Amino acid sequence: MKIINRWVEGRCFVASNEQGNSVVMEGAADEGAVRRGASPMEMLLMGVAGCSSTDVVDIAKKQRQKITGCITTVEAERADSIPKVFTKIHIHFKVLGHDLKEESIAKAVQLSAEKYCSASIMLGKAAEISHSFEIAEADV
Repeated sequence: MKIINRWVEGRCFVASNEQGNSVVMEGAADEGAVRRGASPMEMLLMGVAGCSSTDVVDIAKKQRQKITGCITTVEAERADSIPKVFTKIHIHFKVLGHDLKEESIAKAVQLSAEKYCSASIMLGKAAEISHSFEIAEADV
């Protein structure tokens, strides 16, 4: 895995992977300027959301759950002093579908948290990570 990060200006960078997919990252923008991208720390949380969501959806599908959607919210607290590392991270899944079994979704969340999500397991070495979920019947 290889990432190339290029400075644009100010505190703005564009990071690209080997396939050419790019994201814009920007720390605090200069006064009066519009921030053009997520901060690097926000990108870490986005990675956790993507990694854990993929796990939950894949596992639920393997369990033959009729999942139609998954909305993942990640909230974090940071240390007050530099380095302002994450100290607490909470990952909440809202899983949508038809006739979803609570025990199946709970197992999917547990497997992601304890076995499959490399991003959250890695950050769990430095921060307290918690998980929760809710199930909602899909409209269609």
